[in-house]
Amino acid sequence: MASNLKQIHSKLQRSFAGNKQETTALLAQAKLALIEAGLLIPVGDHREQDLIYARDILEIGAFWSIRIQDVPAFDRYFAQLQAFYIDCATVLPPSPRQYPLQGLNLIRLLTQNRISDFHTVLESLPPETLQENQFIRHPVNLERWLMEGSYSKVWNAREEAPAAEYRFFVDSLMGTIRNEIASCEEAAYNSLPMADAQTLLFFNNQQDLMQFTQARGWQPDLVRRVFTFPTKTD
Repeated sequence: MASNLKQIHSKLQRSFAGNKQETTALLAQAKLALIEAGLLIPVGDHREQDLIYARDILEIGAFWSIRIQDVPAFDRYFAQLQAFYIDCATVLPPSPRQYPLQGLNLIRLLTQNRISDFHTVLESLPPETLQENQFIRHPVNLERWLMEGSYSKVWNAREEAPAAEYRFFVDSLMGTIRNEIASCEEAAYNSLPMADAQTLLFFNNQQDLMQFTQARGWQPDLVRRVFTFPTKTD
């Protein structure tokens, strides 16, 4: 079994590094091998190297889930990894992927507005990581900027993400922010110049702006270059 697990792990590593679509199928094969070896949720005695293979496979699964935008799968992989990060912490060397994944999970909590859970996770981490570790510092900054209403800093953070996968969740945050800004504009005004809308809503091009405003029912006046908001009803 150890030899088979090593082969599956090696093939999965190569596919993931090449960003190949076969990674999804290889992950399913790898998880089946982990179940058969009793390593998906490690119980009892296992070789250290087999535990490392298992942890690597689940970490790749978590990152791959974000690449294919499967958030529920990311949640499952991250939950399964806790047995390796916590229960096996005394028998395994630290994983270089642990903090990047913890940072992704923190941003995930922000996208769900689970601020209490966000701070609970932060309290479980070594205090120095909040400012010294780039993967943890990034979501900490995002949460502060959200609370301050510094949305332009959240937008700029997309380009400053410490890993490409972070951009997926930052984009999700921006979707929430755009809807909040749009609701405020609708409550305060009857219309909005198109140029102002593109700036306020952080869109780089008019096509994306038009798709967003159409979904909210804004009526475009291409002559006057303004959006008219839906008529308010009591």
